[in-house]
Amino acid sequence: MDRTPEKDPQDWTTGDEPMTGPQESYLHTLAQEAGEQVPDGLTKVEASQLIDRLQQKTGRGA
Repeated sequence: MDRTPEKDPQDWTTGDEPMTGPQESYLHTLAQEAGEQVPDGLTKVEASQLIDRLQQKTGRGA
């Protein structure tokens, strides 16, 4: 069940821009909990997809 009516990240017009500061901060928090590293140079879309994956792995945002 979809919790939010947000656009798919692939449809974002600014999706190829660098990830935002809040995305980067949250990613580092999730990655630390998951024992993973955050790659450099992620786009907004890539960061969003990684956040989704790490949320599933860590049980956050469920």
